[in-house]
Amino acid sequence: MKKAIVFLNMGAPKDLEEVEVFLKNMFNDKNIITVKSGMLRSYIASRIISGRKDEATESYDEIGGKSPLLKHTETFLKNIKKEFPQHEVINIMRYTPPYALSAAKWLKAKGVDDIIVIPLYPHYSTTTVKSSVDDFYEALSEAKYSPNLKIYSRFYKNRTYNQAIIEQIKLALENHNPKEYDLIFSAHSLPVKIIQNGDSYKKEIIENVEILSDMLGEQNIEFKNVHLAYQSKVGPMEWIEPSLENKLKSIINKKVIIYPISFILDNSETEFELDIEYREIAKKLGHKEYIVAKCLNKSKVFIEAIKELVST
Repeated sequence: MKKAIVFLNMGAPKDLEEVEVFLKNMFNDKNIITVKSGMLRSYIASRIISGRKDEATESYDEIGGKSPLLKHTETFLKNIKKEFPQHEVINIMRYTPPYALSAAKWLKAKGVDDIIVIPLYPHYSTTTVKSSVDDFYEALSEAKYSPNLKIYSRFYKNRTYNQAIIEQIKLALENHNPKEYDLIFSAHSLPVKIIQNGDSYKKEIIENVEILSDMLGEQNIEFKNVHLAYQSKVGPMEWIEPSLENKLKSIINKKVIIYPISFILDNSETEFELDIEYREIAKKLGHKEYIVAKCLNKSKVFIEAIKELVST
């Protein structure tokens, strides 16, 4: 029987022309704009896109004209393929190519019988995991393809995964003393309305921070303080707080290190928003040191965590 490992992620523009495609697909997703009327969703999406397109294009232009997620995904897949030579290994993106339908047709043509599906989101949310998994199911149906599926999500509790995060934090600190720094776990924010409708994302983020704090303590890695904050708010509605900007304002100690806890691979929201925009904010707020840890792009420990998931 032929087997495959399929990773799901949000996707990202490969060039500046694809920025509008990315925004259009994202804001027309019923899991993102949750109104029931497709016509109303399309209208809201068009308003958001018209207000965001130029700013988003300028942001991508500043970091090379495309999303860094693409190169990190390519490297990650190469490393996974080395560990699973007997499996087909592919990545499906939600809002930019490669889309789920083309992947489903390709897997069917390859005669794959068993598929392990791993959404590259450590915490469950209707806006990420549900959206991507539903998209894949719809693609399988359209392709008239019924393989055996195992879906692994909510891997934020996996100890090896969390150890991979700690290793990235240690790497970012280099030889600096962690006791001199405040550690901020920065998560992508969500509208409060989505959380109120039952989305477990915020609860799982908080639990993950608690797990990591305990593990840091076990390893005698002591920070001055450990915080949780949220980034990437879009639009006027109420979003999960505290915002990263307000958290930076409230911290008395002016040495901070950021870990992007809701991201697996670096992308525009880490390499532009955190490492450029918020760095400038931190500077204006008088922070003497501002460090952004890298995501799990090339992490060998994270590969071990994936191997643990696949073997269960």
